Amino acid sequence: MTDAAQVLPDDIAELKAMVRYRDLLIEKLKHQLAGLRRHRFGSSSEALDQLELTLEEAEIATGAEPVGPPSADPALAKKQPKRRPLPDHLPRNEQVLSPGEACRHCGGRLKKLGEDVTEELEYVPGRFVVNRIVRPRMACACCESIHQAPLPSRPIERGRPGPGLLAHVLVSKYADHLPLYRQSLIYEREGVDLDRSTLSDWVGRSTALLEPLAEAIGRHVLRGQAIFADDTPVSMLNPGSGKTKTARLWTYVRDERPWSGTAPPAAWYRFSTDRRAVRPLDHLSRFEGWMHADGYAGFEELYRSGRVREVACMAHIRRKFFDVHAAQGSAVAAEALQRIAALYAVEQEVRRQPPGRRAEVRQARASPLVEEFEVWLRSQIARISGKTPLAAAIRYALSRLPRLRPYLEHGVLEIDNNPAERAIRGVALGRKNYLFMGSEGGGKAAAIAYTLIETAKLNGVDPQTWLADVLGRIADHSISRVDDLLPWGYAQIV
Repeated sequence: MTDAAQVLPDDIAELKAMVRYRDLLIEKLKHQLAGLRRHRFGSSSEALDQLELTLEEAEIATGAEPVGPPSADPALAKKQPKRRPLPDHLPRNEQVLSPGEACRHCGGRLKKLGEDVTEELEYVPGRFVVNRIVRPRMACACCESIHQAPLPSRPIERGRPGPGLLAHVLVSKYADHLPLYRQSLIYEREGVDLDRSTLSDWVGRSTALLEPLAEAIGRHVLRGQAIFADDTPVSMLNPGSGKTKTARLWTYVRDERPWSGTAPPAAWYRFSTDRRAVRPLDHLSRFEGWMHADGYAGFEELYRSGRVREVACMAHIRRKFFDVHAAQGSAVAAEALQRIAALYAVEQEVRRQPPGRRAEVRQARASPLVEEFEVWLRSQIARISGKTPLAAAIRYALSRLPRLRPYLEHGVLEIDNNPAERAIRGVALGRKNYLFMGSEGGGKAAAIAYTLIETAKLNGVDPQTWLADVLGRIADHSISRVDDLLPWGYAQIV
């Protein structure tokens, strides 16, 4: 071991410099360690779980692709999920669809030749049931023509799941963060054999069917005066390499409830394979207005366009001071938190007030506090080392405060970007369970599901009940009237 006394310099100034450097290094490492401890997730899944999740995401992407005719190739047909008989122990709800008693051609009396029975597996909260759709085949006693009632439209053509079951699978995966292979194990305990590959196919087809509804929600979000934007990394399998790469899920939220706006709240999610600036530029190509966001440099192109005006986020400023205070107990960081708390106290008073009133109170009470906060920050940074985490937090605050000022003048704006951060939280929780997207198609399916589920929750609508209703009707619903199926319309009906 090296003798430390032999390598220390004799010069006092050099020794002091070494001590200062050591103290700074220790402070930085303590700050990083405290952050890692707070944000650390649980242990990694077992290898078998990872394999199941890999297959699950890849199969969802395949299920989202357009369905072609059944393959005549025996090798390809062998790879298709096997359809097993539905268990006999499940209760049956029988529905008889009769073609009538008289022939539509000549008016003669119909006689029964036989019947076709279609069994549909449905999920009623807490239990499975089988819906038996019986369609008698009738022949005319006079002209011998054959009559049979048509099979009603179903969410998945030639498929066996009912809309309630599809809704349950979607909500379990994307709202309750339950991977499909685990759902398969749960169903097996109930005596129902549903392979993960079958469930993946259902998720892919369901989200493809629901895509027009997600697009309608996106159009609604982009019509707002102000939106909230955020993104989060998700891993995506990189074909051919056996590894993953970092993709992104973006969210754009419209929520006018804080200023008593009448527009329903909504969250629109988009998936991209990278975080290039062109992604939000494309997502928001039809948007004009204010955008609450963090300091992501990729948004600068949007701001330069003049269509989108920036509103910074006080919560991001606060978080940096909170991290410093939690790691070091800094008195300066504690005072910064107190000053920020005073601004949030003003917001609590004006919540649910009309825009004019909000702007008036903010100008009178919050604007002086922001001015004082900025002056105080400048005085503090002159007194401390510029290499500390505290100095970094102060510099960040000073760079973002000028971009936060619009909220003081416009009552339709907020002090932070928390609506978007809340919307992205479910993705952050769920990605621990699905590990990564199987492909770009799987990411798109997830974005559609998150859009529908989060928007339903924002409107106080149970996502499973609403999705079951929508999936039961959307196949026959006119695309020009898709807005009729949006969750806020459903909330008014029920």
